[in-house]
Amino acid sequence: MVSPMRSRWSRWFAAVLVAAVSTSLLGCGTVARSAALESDQPAEFDYDPLVRFNEQTFWFNHDLLDRYALKPAATVWHEAVPDLVSHSLGNAFDNLDTPKRLVNNVLQGRLEGAGREVVRLVLNTTVGIAGLFDVASRVGVQQSDADTGQTLGIYGVGPGPYLVVPFLPPLTVRDGIGYAVDSMLDPLSYFAPFAANFGRSAAKTINERAANLQLYQEAEDSTLDLYGAVRNGYLQRRRKSVEDAARQREEPNQRFFTCTPQPSRLCWLDGYALVFGGETWWQKRSAVAP
Repeated sequence: MVSPMRSRWSRWFAAVLVAAVSTSLLGCGTVARSAALESDQPAEFDYDPLVRFNEQTFWFNHDLLDRYALKPAATVWHEAVPDLVSHSLGNAFDNLDTPKRLVNNVLQGRLEGAGREVVRLVLNTTVGIAGLFDVASRVGVQQSDADTGQTLGIYGVGPGPYLVVPFLPPLTVRDGIGYAVDSMLDPLSYFAPFAANFGRSAAKTINERAANLQLYQEAEDSTLDLYGAVRNGYLQRRRKSVEDAARQREEPNQRFFTCTPQPSRLCWLDGYALVFGGETWWQKRSAVAP
């Protein structure tokens, strides 16, 4: 068995390696982007100077890894695991990602989003039984999409070239660096052995693939250029994600935790009131006197 300390150092080494490669590519991409701009070539939504490398890697990820390993495993998973169990596992994996979202909300200055993540973690870990049930969403506390790549984008770091890496989802160079940093914000990775972390990551990937079997198949059947469609969809989605986060950052955080004095002790968050010591945890603000 691999010790937790060895697992920790292995994870740090992998993260540093991804970050170093991404940083090198970011420098190369800056030169290539300057050349593209000088030649008046559009590079806004499909900046892909590494297209030959990316297409080969995409072929490996999709035509080999997904077709012969991930998709068959996801199909068996979908047939063997009840939908309720699969959905609950997805909720638990999302709950484990809370530290990543919380830290990046704070770094972005989005205190309201950070507050929601704290409330989600408390509710889903306790009432939701270790995150298996998304109680927070049912009472109107939605999770954010904050990550390190988004944080870098808010502070002016450009996305860099589009990048496809074996065994990983689509990235830009900026998101590759963010992916490495986000992996170090997973608290369980510092305590669990390498085999357990690998198994958890594999189960999360297979569970997500199983939940989207029909969606992926429809996309494959209806798209002539799957590589281009995936690339453009990813780049546009990430661009919108950074723009939305920047806009939310500029909005005043007036709805971040405001509490009334004891003994009523009400804490407002995004239109809802958490009632401490009462029979009801959550009430709509209109139903509770401020």
